[in-house]
Amino acid sequence: MSNNKSENNVLWAEESALAPGVMAFLAGEDVILDRQLLIYDIQATQAHIRGLSRINIFSSAEAEQLVSALDDLLSEFQAGTFILDERFEDGHSAIEAYLTERFGDLGKKIHTGRSRNDQILVATRLYLRAKLTTVHKQTLAVAAACLQRAQADELTPMPGYTHLQPAMPSSVGLWMGAFAEAMLDNADWLLAIQQQINTSPLGAAAGFGVSLPLDREGVASELGFERLQVNAQYVQNSRGKFELMALQGIEQVMLDVRRLAWDLSLFSTAEFGFVKMGKGYSTGSSIMPNKSNPDVVELLRGAVAVVQGAITELQNLLSLPSGYQRDLQLTKAPLLRAVNTATQSLGILPGLITELKFDRAAMRAKITPEMFATDRAMHLVQTGISFRDAYLQLKQAQLSATDTSPENSLAQRLSLGGSGNPGLDILQQRKPPKT
Repeated sequence: MSNNKSENNVLWAEESALAPGVMAFLAGEDVILDRQLLIYDIQATQAHIRGLSRINIFSSAEAEQLVSALDDLLSEFQAGTFILDERFEDGHSAIEAYLTERFGDLGKKIHTGRSRNDQILVATRLYLRAKLTTVHKQTLAVAAACLQRAQADELTPMPGYTHLQPAMPSSVGLWMGAFAEAMLDNADWLLAIQQQINTSPLGAAAGFGVSLPLDREGVASELGFERLQVNAQYVQNSRGKFELMALQGIEQVMLDVRRLAWDLSLFSTAEFGFVKMGKGYSTGSSIMPNKSNPDVVELLRGAVAVVQGAITELQNLLSLPSGYQRDLQLTKAPLLRAVNTATQSLGILPGLITELKFDRAAMRAKITPEMFATDRAMHLVQTGISFRDAYLQLKQAQLSATDTSPENSLAQRLSLGGSGNPGLDILQQRKPPKT
C-alpha cells in the first residue's frame, strides 16, 4: 500500500484539526507497540467479519474476501513487506486502511459493530492468553531443570544458612528442590489466572453495546475463549485490571527467579565457591583478564524489577472512574515490556541450571563442626533429656570435626521435606509429562 501518510488513516475524523504536535502526543508509541499485537488484532478482525456475515452485514462471499485479504496482510507483515509505522495512528487503523485500499467501501464496513475500545481489548486478551501459555511452559521447564539437578545431587552435602549465617548441614537436593516446587506452584497460579481472563470482550463496543444482534457468543467461540465477558460496562472497566492480574502472576515466577539468581550470585563468589556457571552464561571483564563475571544471573536478579515497575504503573493508572478513559492507552507499554523481559529471562534459565557445576569439596569444607549442634541436641532428646536442656548443653559445648559427618546428619534428617528426605518423588509426580 502507499507509503504516504494520510489523515484517512485516522479512524475518528476525515481531517485532523488538531494543534501541531497533538496527534503525535495522542498516538504516543502505539503504532510501534502494536507491532506486537497486530497478529492478534488481525485474528480478532477475521472472527468479527465472520460474525457480521452471520447477521447479514456482509455476504458470505464478501466475508471470505475480506478474511482472505487479512491472511495476506498477516503474511506481508510477518515477511516484513508490510510495515506498521508512522503512516498509521495504530494497528487498528492500519488494518482498516489496508482493506479500504483493496476493497473501497467494503473495507470501510469492517468497523461495524465495534469500537477501538473492544478491538484493543480483544487483541490484548488474545496476546495475554498466548503469553501466559508461553510463560507457563517456561515455568515448567525451569521446574524440570531444577528438579533434575536436585535428583542428580539429592544427598550431596552443602551448608545451609539462615540470616546468611551458618545454620545446619543441608543438601543440593533440598536447595534445588525448593525452586522446583516453587515453580510448580507458580505454574498452577498462572493457569488459574489464564482461566480467569480467557473471556471475550468483543461486542461491547465503547461500553454500551450496539444496535445490532451481534453474534458475540459465536465470535467468542471462534477465538477460543472459554466464555463471554457479558456486561459491556465491565468489559471497559476490566482493561488494565486483567493485564495487572497477568503481571501479578508473572511477578510470582520472577520473584523466585530473583531468589535463585541471588543464591547463584552469592554461591559463585570466591568466598563461597560452591558453584560455577557454564561458559555460555558468564562474561569477561573489559579490563581485568582474571575476571569471569556472573552478568547473566545479575540481570536475572534484576528482571523482576521491570515486572514490578509495570505493575506499579498499571496500579497508578487504574485510579479511574467507570468506562473508557484515554489514560488506559498507557497500560500497553509497561505490559509489553514486562512480558518481554519475563519470557526472555525464563527462556535462559533451564540451560543455565543444567550447566551448573557444583564444587562438592568447597561445599563440604564450609560445613563446620558447630553446624551439627542441632543434630546432637536431637540425639540427646532421644536419650530422654528435654530439648531445652539439650539446647543449653550444646550451646556451651565445643564440637570438633571428629564428632561430625555431613552424610550422617543428612541420613538422620528423616522428616519429609528436609535435607535428607526432600520428597523429590512427590514433586516428580506433580510435574506434567513432556508433550
